[in-house]
Amino acid sequence: MLVDQEGGRVQRLGPPEWPAYPPGAAYGRLYDHDPAAGLAAARLGARLIASDLHPLGIGVDCLPLADVPVHNADAVIGDRAYGETPDKVAAIAAAIAEGLEAGGVLPVLKHIPGHGRATADSHERLPIVNADRATLDRSDFAAFRPLAGLPMAMTAHVVFAAIDPVCPATTSATMIRDVIRGFIGFDGLLMSDDVSMGALNGSLADRTRASLAAGCDVVLHCNGKLAEMQAVATEAPVLAGEALRRADAALGRRRKPEALDLPAARAQFAALMAGRVGA
Repeated sequence: MLVDQEGGRVQRLGPPEWPAYPPGAAYGRLYDHDPAAGLAAARLGARLIASDLHPLGIGVDCLPLADVPVHNADAVIGDRAYGETPDKVAAIAAAIAEGLEAGGVLPVLKHIPGHGRATADSHERLPIVNADRATLDRSDFAAFRPLAGLPMAMTAHVVFAAIDPVCPATTSATMIRDVIRGFIGFDGLLMSDDVSMGALNGSLADRTRASLAAGCDVVLHCNGKLAEMQAVATEAPVLAGEALRRADAALGRRRKPEALDLPAARAQFAALMAGRVGA
C-alpha cells in the first residue's frame, strides 16, 4: 500500500490521530542556515513519518520531491519543494529517502523529470514548459540525477516542448527513454502520476494504455471511483519482463525498521525545526 504523506499541504494522515509535519520548504530554510541541521531534520522527519506508516501496513510513501520551482510557476508545488537549486533539492531529497527506508518504508521519487517549472496545476489542466533543453538539463533534470538509484519514481504530467511538444512525460516514449531512463539514468520502477488528473486526455482506458506504451511500468489511479478503477485495471497487464524485474528490485529494498526511541526522536525533531541547531 502507498500513500501521499509529505507534510504541509499534502498529508493524508494527520491530526488528531497522527502528528502534523512541516512542508518541504521548512527543511530548505533550515538548510540555508545550517546544511547539516537541514539534512538531519529532513532525514528525521521522514523517519518519523515512516514510524507512523509502517505499523499501519503502509510500506510505500510518495516522497521525496525533486522538483525545482522557478519564479512565476504554478503554486501546486510551492512550499512542497526543498529549494530552488538542483544541488540543494537533491541533497534534501536524498536525506528524506534515507529516513523513509530506515523506517521500513520505500520512497517514490517525484515528479520525474520535474514539475517545478509548470505554470498550471496538472490536477486541473496540462502544463506546458517551453524552456530549452540545456536549461532543463542543468536545472530541472539535474536535481533527479543524484537520486537515480532510488527504487521507484512517479512521472510528471507535464509537456516539455523542447523534447516532445505533444505528449506529457507520463505518456511520452521520448521523454521516458531519452530523459528519465537516459539522461537522468533512473532504472527503478516507474509509475505514472494519477491518471484521473485533468492534465491527461481521453478515457481512463486510453490514458492507461498510453502510459504503459510510453514506458511506465505501472499506472497510478487515486480518486477511488470504482468505475474508473475498473477501467484502469482492465487495461493494466500482469507485470512481466522489465516491469517485473524493476518491481522485484524495488520490493527487494524493503527492510525492517531501525530501532528508534520515538519520544526522544520527536523531541529532537522539534528542537531541530525550532532552530536549536546541534539538537
